[in-house]
Amino acid sequence: MMRYGGRVELKPGTVLPNRSRQLRFDWNCKIQLRLSLDMPCTQSGIHFTFNSELYLTHDRQVKNSTKGKVLIRALYGVKVQTIFVYCILAVAFSGFFRACNAIGTAPLEFELKVQASDTEHFPLSACAFIAIYKELSATGHRFRRVPHQSFDANMELDPLLNENLEQWPHLIELVECYKTDWVKDENKYGHYEGIAPISFQSQTFEGPDTDMETEMHLASIRHSKVEDAVDDDIPSTTGRQSSEHFGESPLYAYEPAFDWENERSRIFGQRTPEIHPTQYGRLKISVRVLSLLFQAGLVEPFYGTICLYNRERREKLSEDFYFDVLPADMQDARLSSERRCIFSLDAPSASVCLMIQLEKPVTEEGGVTPSVYSRKEPVHLTEREKQKLQVWSRIMPYREAFAWAIVPLFDNGIAAASGGATSPSSPLAASISGSSSIDSVAEAIAKVTLDGKLAQFSSGSSVILEISNLNKVKESYTEDSLQDPKRKVHKPVRGVLRLEIEKLQAARVDLDSISDSGSVMNEVIDSGDRFSNPTLTKCLSNGSDDSHSGNCKWSFPDGQEAHRNGSNVVPGNNPNSTADDFQAFDFRTMTRSEPFSQLLHFLYVYPLTVSLNRKRNLFIRIELRKDDADIRRQPLEAMYPRGAGISLQRWAHTQVAVGARVGCYHDEIKLCLPAILTPQHHLLFTFFHIDLQTKLEAPKPAVIGYAALPLSTHIQLRSEISLSIMRELSPHYLQDCAKERLDYLEDGKAVFRLRLRLCSALYPINERIRDFFLEYDRHTLRTSPPWGSELLEAINSLKNVESTGLIQFLQPILNMLLHLIGDGGETLQVAAFRAMVNILTRVQQESSDGAERNRFLVNYVDYAFDDFGGRQPPVYPGLSTVWGSLARSKAKGYRVGPVYDDVLAMAWFFLELIVKSMALEQTRLFYHTLPLGEDVPPLQLKEGVFRCIMQLYDCLLTEVHERCKKGLGLAKHLNSSLAFFCYDLLSIIEPRQVFELVSLYMDKFSGVCQSVLHDCKLTFLQIICDHDLFVEMPGRDPSDRNYLSSVLIQELFLTWDHDDLVLRPKAARMLVVLMCKHEFDARYQKDEDKLYIAQLYFPLIGQILDEMPVFYTLGAVEKREVLVVIMQIIRNLDDVSLVKAWQQSIARTRLFFKLLEECLILFEHRKPTDGTLMGCSSRSPDGEGPISPKYTDRLSPAMNNYLSEASRQEVRPQGTPENGYLWQRVSPQISSPSQPYSLREALAQAQSSRIGASSRALRESLHPVLRQKLELWEENLSASVSLLVLEITEKFSTAAASHSIATDYGNLDCITSIFMSLFLRSQPLAFWKALFPVFNSVFNLHGATLMARENDRFLKQIAFNLLRLAVFRNDNIRRRAVIGLQILVRSSFFHFMQTTRLRVMLTITLSELMSDVQVTQMKSDGSLEESGEARRLGKSLQEMANEASSPCILKECGLPENSLIAVSDGSTENRWSWPDVKYLSDSLLQALDAGLEHALLTPVMTMDRYAAAESFYRLAMAYAPVPDLHIMWLLHLCDAHQEMQAWSEAAECAVAVAGVIMQALVGRNDAVWSRDHVTALRKICPMVSSEITAEASAAEVEGYGASKLTVDSAVKYLQLANKLFSQAELYHFCASIIELIIPVYKSRRAFGQLAKCHTSLTNIYESILEQESSPIPFIDATYYRVGFYGDRFGKLDRNEYVYREPRDVRLGDIMEKLSHIYEARMDGDHTLHIIPDSRQVNADELQPGVCYLQITAVDPVMEDEDLSSRRERIFSLSTGSMRARVFDRFLFDTPFTKNGKTQGGLEDQWKRRTVLQTKGSFPALVNRILVVKSESLEFSPVENAIGMIETRTAALRNELEEPRSSEGDQLPRLQSLQRILQGSVAVQVNSGVLSVCTAFLSGEPATRLRSQELQQLIAALLEFMAVCKRAIRVHFRLIGEEDQDFHTQLVNGFQSLTAELSHYIPAILSEL
Repeated sequence: MMRYGGRVELKPGTVLPNRSRQLRFDWNCKIQLRLSLDMPCTQSGIHFTFNSELYLTHDRQVKNSTKGKVLIRALYGVKVQTIFVYCILAVAFSGFFRACNAIGTAPLEFELKVQASDTEHFPLSACAFIAIYKELSATGHRFRRVPHQSFDANMELDPLLNENLEQWPHLIELVECYKTDWVKDENKYGHYEGIAPISFQSQTFEGPDTDMETEMHLASIRHSKVEDAVDDDIPSTTGRQSSEHFGESPLYAYEPAFDWENERSRIFGQRTPEIHPTQYGRLKISVRVLSLLFQAGLVEPFYGTICLYNRERREKLSEDFYFDVLPADMQDARLSSERRCIFSLDAPSASVCLMIQLEKPVTEEGGVTPSVYSRKEPVHLTEREKQKLQVWSRIMPYREAFAWAIVPLFDNGIAAASGGATSPSSPLAASISGSSSIDSVAEAIAKVTLDGKLAQFSSGSSVILEISNLNKVKESYTEDSLQDPKRKVHKPVRGVLRLEIEKLQAARVDLDSISDSGSVMNEVIDSGDRFSNPTLTKCLSNGSDDSHSGNCKWSFPDGQEAHRNGSNVVPGNNPNSTADDFQAFDFRTMTRSEPFSQLLHFLYVYPLTVSLNRKRNLFIRIELRKDDADIRRQPLEAMYPRGAGISLQRWAHTQVAVGARVGCYHDEIKLCLPAILTPQHHLLFTFFHIDLQTKLEAPKPAVIGYAALPLSTHIQLRSEISLSIMRELSPHYLQDCAKERLDYLEDGKAVFRLRLRLCSALYPINERIRDFFLEYDRHTLRTSPPWGSELLEAINSLKNVESTGLIQFLQPILNMLLHLIGDGGETLQVAAFRAMVNILTRVQQESSDGAERNRFLVNYVDYAFDDFGGRQPPVYPGLSTVWGSLARSKAKGYRVGPVYDDVLAMAWFFLELIVKSMALEQTRLFYHTLPLGEDVPPLQLKEGVFRCIMQLYDCLLTEVHERCKKGLGLAKHLNSSLAFFCYDLLSIIEPRQVFELVSLYMDKFSGVCQSVLHDCKLTFLQIICDHDLFVEMPGRDPSDRNYLSSVLIQELFLTWDHDDLVLRPKAARMLVVLMCKHEFDARYQKDEDKLYIAQLYFPLIGQILDEMPVFYTLGAVEKREVLVVIMQIIRNLDDVSLVKAWQQSIARTRLFFKLLEECLILFEHRKPTDGTLMGCSSRSPDGEGPISPKYTDRLSPAMNNYLSEASRQEVRPQGTPENGYLWQRVSPQISSPSQPYSLREALAQAQSSRIGASSRALRESLHPVLRQKLELWEENLSASVSLLVLEITEKFSTAAASHSIATDYGNLDCITSIFMSLFLRSQPLAFWKALFPVFNSVFNLHGATLMARENDRFLKQIAFNLLRLAVFRNDNIRRRAVIGLQILVRSSFFHFMQTTRLRVMLTITLSELMSDVQVTQMKSDGSLEESGEARRLGKSLQEMANEASSPCILKECGLPENSLIAVSDGSTENRWSWPDVKYLSDSLLQALDAGLEHALLTPVMTMDRYAAAESFYRLAMAYAPVPDLHIMWLLHLCDAHQEMQAWSEAAECAVAVAGVIMQALVGRNDAVWSRDHVTALRKICPMVSSEITAEASAAEVEGYGASKLTVDSAVKYLQLANKLFSQAELYHFCASIIELIIPVYKSRRAFGQLAKCHTSLTNIYESILEQESSPIPFIDATYYRVGFYGDRFGKLDRNEYVYREPRDVRLGDIMEKLSHIYEARMDGDHTLHIIPDSRQVNADELQPGVCYLQITAVDPVMEDEDLSSRRERIFSLSTGSMRARVFDRFLFDTPFTKNGKTQGGLEDQWKRRTVLQTKGSFPALVNRILVVKSESLEFSPVENAIGMIETRTAALRNELEEPRSSEGDQLPRLQSLQRILQGSVAVQVNSGVLSVCTAFLSGEPATRLRSQELQQLIAALLEFMAVCKRAIRVHFRLIGEEDQDFHTQLVNGFQSLTAELSHYIPAILSEL
């Protein structure tokens, strides 16, 4: 869209025709209505003033018309002042141009001015107006006229050709061939205007640890202005529909470099256009003379010639270019060297040079000699010398040779200083510099060595040569003598000739790329990039009227610029070239085997020498005379002048040979020959002598003699001619009779030598061609006999014409033969046809380039053939008739000779002639009657003609069919020709008539035929479906749609089912190319157009769904091709069509989504670390690969060729010509040592030959820019495919909600399979952003189905992938995963009103995720820490339950704020519960933390068994909602305990497992147990939950189910627990377990098992009795309190634990064990220290850097034990208190003193009793339990003493009162009694009871006791002594003879103790 403002003014004075005026006013009204423009129309002029936007081209009527298409191409292809364009377009569309064209006028007198905003007026060139006028005046028709340009635009040849040619029809034909405009069919090779490329955005494929989005965002902030942009970053909106779809079409990324021209060139037999006949890519060299300077000064005029010369062959290659250099003081001082000459070269050669020859006025006798210009001293001319030279030069018109020079153009030894050494293959290497800049051409200064002088570069692409080696001559010479090695070299001229030389690129002056109006056409501009919007900017001269002073620049879209100084375009090649440009004729034109394309009728005369008997100042005058009858008659005006702008002259002069007997000449005289050359036409040479002395008047030459040369006899001679010189002329001097009377010089000797060069396209040298022309004239003029035998002979003799002459006159000969075929008799027709076939075959066989279609024949059809311009009937009826007759004769079995094979070989030529003849007739018929805005209607063929064509077509099809079976290559070419025939006819005749031909073809090749036939059929379809209007083609019946598309689909599917695997990729490729062509076509960018195309191809999807096995047999490459087309079709289909496709059947719908799954699989983007980068075809083994390198298997196969070609191309700087020579060097920036591009290229080539090849190596060999683009394309392809599948899934979900389609509504497997496939694959960030709104919508519509048990597998996969995404570092993805989890929670609330089952599902998936996610990472010190993934997962789970942040996240993700509201229909209650979500989140976090801790402990798990067991325990608790996982971790814990021989803990684990199973069974009422049994089990293992819920049944998930929880499994684990408890000798628990097993066997009546159970019970009870009867109390374990202090302990720091150890583990053992465990965790900055006592520890007072362990032995506390008692604790053997052996409280006593000492006397010794409450009870699932509560009691010294005495008293009384379990009597145990008595009464002095008395009852301490304390102490002592006395008595009754002595000692000890105590307690004696 372009905005313009300004004013266009059309000068008044133009009278328009009435019709045109009315059309103009109508158009004005239309524009005002449509654009609201102010366009007042007045009589004085037309004014257009507007400021709005130009919407004109978007009007449908305008856009779709042929003129509209040209208009759009003009707007986007040629950028001119748009106001000017608008004006012309407005008039053009009004019909004004057509009206002007009809009356033969054109509005050329309009002067248009554009008023710019700065009020400066820029005149627009009239040629620009003519350009657009001619372009638009030809619209509405398929042909473009290209005018013939005469060889020399400055000279009009018509005066000599305006003779009466009616008697010479062949001359008329020849002149028409060379002067009539060429007619080019613009539609023949197709016209394709693609849209601009889309902007591929880099797709971000995030991983768990990547956040490239943030990194790129930060980078974009740092680099806000990007300076360098790649091609793919060009923004474009053409063809974009991103607002309607989730993403771009996959086709854009699949074919990112789609090139229609390249793709169609791969079609077998594809015809390609040839360049214009006048330009075959030859090198153009322009030469301009800038100055000629002498050291002596320039005071007289100098003249010169320049030509191309080959030094090796001594051959003149071009005609002379004349220039003159005049002194400044002469009247016309303008340098004529502004006139520029352009030379043509076939190819650069070191032998090609410029020959420069200088002339000056003839030297005056006695005057200033030319030696003054070469003398050393004096340097400058004197004033007298100057005056003499000036006067003489003004009166002397004749010239003499002065100097010469030969300048090599392509000298490899010349090196440019700025460019270094050049390549040997670089022509003009040192003369022309290429630009290495994109924006401008830098001014380069370089030096070229030319005989010691220097050359300086000028701005632009030209070079200035300073020629200082001018060789002076002393006498006249011939050009051949200059190369004579014996020739003396004279003194050089002291002067410099400055030339400007420029190499003109062929692309700049290519006539085919520049229209007849001078506008640049799209064919050339689009060649660089099909997406470019090429512009041509016309730069006006900077206010100067001189057209040469300004630099005109043509800007091309790729940055290349063609500069010129003045004009660089050849006349005849570009009408915009200046009139002063001179194109030197290339003499090799006459010897090349190329058709003449211009009217040439020249004769070059070269006088060589004149040998006389004495010296003379001799020159020659040459003239052309018509006859010799009247010698006074003026000669013909036929001589070309030397100056510009002068008409033809009557004569021409040579130089003067001064003072020579043998006068030598090197002049070139060019003359124009008459069209009809008679025997009387001759050249007359007049020889003059001139006196060179100064006289009063100008010297007058004197005639010496004459020579005559008849042209008819000598014009063909190429050798030297010698003539005699006649003294005088007389009438009829050419006749023999007159020659006898003439007098000759030098005795009639042939003293005059000359040479002729004929350059004529009218006069053939070959006699047979002349005879044919003559007989043609006789036949045309009806002067030959009616049977025409002479003409037949002449026609037949054409086959014997030598090839060069035949090719040169190819166009007129073919025209004449076609004329004979059209209006001759049958015999003549056949003869002409056969001769034509013979000529065509010869031309084809002698093709120099070996092309299938000879370029000369192609140019004839494309340009030259115009069907006689409508002057005669069309050719196609006669040509079809004669050819059809021959074909039918062959079909009937008649012998037609070998010519028929040649006919078939050249069938393409005749078919194209027929087509062009039809098209020309169609154009002529409808040219003036075509309504506005309409295309040309089809040509209505006559029935007979069409029937003839049908018969011919049928015969040719038969030939194809038969020859294909024989394997002949001609058949395939003929097949392609027939396809192009139908292709062309589609644009000319009624398409349904063409469909009859297509149907005939398909019938002939019906079904699955042989491979070669099927290949031909595919090629046929490939060609015909490439038609520009393929989409718009009708059906064969009026009610049908596109007939061609239906045939195409059917045949493609047949191909995929064909046995030949080679044909399948071809068929798939055809489909992709067609789809790309439609998608990128600028005409079909509207939605309705895309929908129509999609509907055309939609039957293909149905056919694939019906025959899915055919699809599955395809290889991976073919599958991708087919799938990308399917996706393109689906993308452009409307919802109604999609729904119809889903309404067929459930199976068909399922297959439809199977195709989408295949898309996701085959187009998944994998990073190099994800697997193999590239692979071969699915059919090829890994070791084999395709012929071409395979850089990618995701993108189109064409991309591999594209990348392969790009990797081989040399990297050229942007802005340089494509076919430049010097610029084909590798850019130093790219080929730097760090990036050796040549090495990469060599690697690519080596790997392409499969030498150690691998796809990854090939990819790495690409240039970094190409590799980056390749990755960008692959990423975008994967993204677009995923987004498209997601879009289709959403549409399907919406349709399924209304139950309007056929699908399985029970589980919606189509949706679930797609979602699982999407989640399972690597997806870009754009996909994740688009996914969750769809995810929310799908669960809103189908939540009940998707959350049902039938979709557990789907739900599990979704939950797993959401949790996986919740790990991602990228916040955009992670937060969307949180939203996804919340959507699942909402659906659970909505449909189930709770989250129990979802919690089970999430717990299961979290467990699986933990095995994939790395939850730990290594720190620098080698230790492990929590990884980022674990932290992010925890953060996501917390955010899931964060009510405050939820609205913000929903908004960020594009979801409505009410997305989490779960309100059922008919209810207002929101079932969503944030507390429940919090509980769910916490349970998941618990599992995460447990897994993390387990991973962190992995390195020390083998050493620290306690931590390992605790880790397993936490995992078991975390996964408690999932019975399977819970049991799994419990069993792991059980195994760990068994390895440590912790049998009771292992048994507890087995009990816990059994409890889980029992609980589940009781919960579902599926067992023999009840709640009471579960309660009994809890007494053994308190961890068994008392709550019986249905949660276990909620875990019925795939792989995790309550179905595994059976009675047998529970019994198994109970038996395991029984076994382990037995090993731990905890028989009380064994009995309880057996009692739980017995009900099972009772219910099953398993009496054998019951017997075993009861036997086990018997053994258990006996073991219990044995334990209780043991004199040593049974201890099952020891317990230790362990405190941790230090940061190296981690979570253990400042915590206390109670450890349960085996009963044989002592304090030292556990100290050693724990020291070994934790010393390994210390680093260099920390040490481990064990606190030796059990005092209270203040952690803040501990030394930093030291980790402390405090280990204390503790005793378990009975349930009924009085912990406040001051007695010392002694375990009781009471069965009531010991049988359970379940402890959760522990105590230990710590002595201390008030003075700070640890130990003191009894009077100072205090005691602290610490009671510990643990978190659980022992025995437990773990070896240690955290202390959750700690209480302390303190006892004073006296209380401590009293407690000690009471403890001993209680022990004795307990022994006296305890019955003996073994015998059942009341006798105490003797051994226990003896031990206690010995420690009580047989004591040492000051020990035991006596020490208490000493400490508290004597001296000062007694005074400190309170009376109550004193009484309690005395009472305790008295009771103690009383019990001891009783015990001694009992001991006496129990002992035998052996214990009498011991008893005596006890009695003595008691008496002694009593005596001692009496000192402190006197009353003791009375008491005892």
